[in-house]
Amino acid sequence: METILEVKGLSVGYARKGLALEDVSLSVPKGSIVALLGANGAGKTTLIRAVTGLLSLHHGHVTGGSINLDGQPIQGQPAHKLVRMGMAQVPEGRLIFKQLNVEDNLAVGAALLPRSKVKERLEAVYELFPRLQERRKQAAGWLSGGEQQMLALGRALIASPRLLLVDELSLGLAPLIVEAIYKQLIVVGRTLGTSMLIVEQNARIALEFAATAYVIERGRIALSGTAEEVASSDLIKESYLGSARKQPAAAVMVERAQT
Repeated sequence: METILEVKGLSVGYARKGLALEDVSLSVPKGSIVALLGANGAGKTTLIRAVTGLLSLHHGHVTGGSINLDGQPIQGQPAHKLVRMGMAQVPEGRLIFKQLNVEDNLAVGAALLPRSKVKERLEAVYELFPRLQERRKQAAGWLSGGEQQMLALGRALIASPRLLLVDELSLGLAPLIVEAIYKQLIVVGRTLGTSMLIVEQNARIALEFAATAYVIERGRIALSGTAEEVASSDLIKESYLGSARKQPAAAVMVERAQT
């Protein structure tokens, strides 16, 4: 399949901390959702920083490998240029502007759009997340955790990015809220063709919605494949799926199909 993001043999180090990523390779096919799974400290966020041009802000540096966006090398490019190339990010912790109201937060994401397109894109975000329209004049700091995540996603999606990277989408959110957000992301992929790389600790929910998945451990890719292949692996069942660890692979897949 044609890919929009291609990471090959990427190694990343931090000052005084040694390598955080070593020989990491992954790809995001166009129009697909890819999950990147791993525990805290495994290297997930470092990978996102490298792709989005924010690594230097955290005193990190690429020591090897390459990163291509739609066939173009982007390693070392500043974040603002990557945004103009069609990349958007929802960072861990959401990082919304809490003193601004919902609509003003969305306007920040729309800064690169022609003025004639802003209203149309605002309406598209409100259609995707109706709760944001209900709260559009409310200060973002007063939103619930789920609403804040919707706002962070809306801010990233308002400019119709070709590639969306989401860091820890489910962090601190109730399972029903997480599932509802993932369902809306499926809609985004189908209607806009947006490709997505979603970083998750919650393997169960990520594997339900992703097409392919990678598992990163201690800075290396430990496992990759289709979501079904990864879900049925012993590594995932024993380390990430908890109660599923003693179920046969077929039972795991039946359970996922019913949720």
